[in-house]
Amino acid sequence: MSDPSTFLWVGELAVGVVGGGIVGLAIAREFTRRYPGCEVVVFEKEAELATHQTGHNSGVVHAGIYYKPGSLKAELCTRGRELLREFCAERDLDYFECGKLVVALDNEELGRLDALERSATENGVPGLRRVEAAEIREIEPHAAGIAALHSPATAITDYGAVARAYADDIEAAGGRIHLSSPVTGIDRTASGITVTTPTGTHEVAKLVICAGLQADRVARSGAEPASARIVPFRGEYMDIKPAKRDLVRGLIYPVPDPRYPFLGVHFTRRTSGVVDIGPNAVLALDREGYGRPSARRQDVSDIVTWPGFWRMASQHWRTGAKEVYGSLSARAYMKGASRYVPEIGADDVVRGTVGVRAQAVDRDGSLVDDFRIENEGGIVSVRNAPSPAATSSLAIAAYVVDATEHS
Repeated sequence: MSDPSTFLWVGELAVGVVGGGIVGLAIAREFTRRYPGCEVVVFEKEAELATHQTGHNSGVVHAGIYYKPGSLKAELCTRGRELLREFCAERDLDYFECGKLVVALDNEELGRLDALERSATENGVPGLRRVEAAEIREIEPHAAGIAALHSPATAITDYGAVARAYADDIEAAGGRIHLSSPVTGIDRTASGITVTTPTGTHEVAKLVICAGLQADRVARSGAEPASARIVPFRGEYMDIKPAKRDLVRGLIYPVPDPRYPFLGVHFTRRTSGVVDIGPNAVLALDREGYGRPSARRQDVSDIVTWPGFWRMASQHWRTGAKEVYGSLSARAYMKGASRYVPEIGADDVVRGTVGVRAQAVDRDGSLVDDFRIENEGGIVSVRNAPSPAATSSLAIAAYVVDATEHS
């Protein structure tokens, strides 16, 4: 990675990208591919790439089951999965189509499963089919359920490795990646956009803000209006002990609750061979708190001063309390998860990794479900890009670069 002080700017040809996660890197890579003579620079506040959402997710490559037909998520996930599969094949990166079951446990869930099947079919999920109880156990011998959707094209990969491969492409094309370079100010000028970092100011013609957990704050530093605020949710995993990992062959998911943009606690096999259960979704008081639960003053202040948080909390406090209880007790956590694989209980797991999801919440309290990408005056802000953003990263990149051409 380059030393920021050695970078030579090329005035109107320079493009800046704020954020060195998988989406920001994919966008910067797309600029270098589409405009070979363009100077491209990535500003990443950490000392390493992909240290936040990219480095803490489950590694699932989604096939497009969950997303509202016609939404950006549906469109970009479908295209992004194809592009990602091709990219991993070209680079010899891990990509294993282990398949997924979305399981209904009782008759109450069958209606939601029917609705999910209709939307997934409209989204063109490859190979999707409905299976009944006997076939569930052919696919996952230790799983329970009365019906399920089977998605054989759902895969797993290592998104950290994918992000590093994107970075290699950027630098091979002459782009620059500046680590330890938090953006502290963004100003529009007559000649372009001035980006301020601790190493100085830099002039760019176009800027893309793709700052994940800090997306709203970086946008505000450029005087962008607060259309939504990031309310972070901590996602905790349990790892299945080695003796029982073979009880899960691929991915086993519950039927999601359509009121929430979360998919529920599920069983996930990773490329490393670990099989984990999770994540839950607990309100986080520290946007970057991956150890024991902690609180950061600015993060707490941003939550409690946002009207949308209180409106959201008034609607969903019971669910929030349940999530907290599961976070505190492994037995409570596993009580729900064990319904899908009854042979795996609280004694068969240990606490695993933790991630934090950057969930945008509107002023009216609604949790933003779709990708939200806004373009104004040469600055494109990726304001909401949770799952399946990693799956969709190459397609999001093409979409964003297209957007800059019209600003």
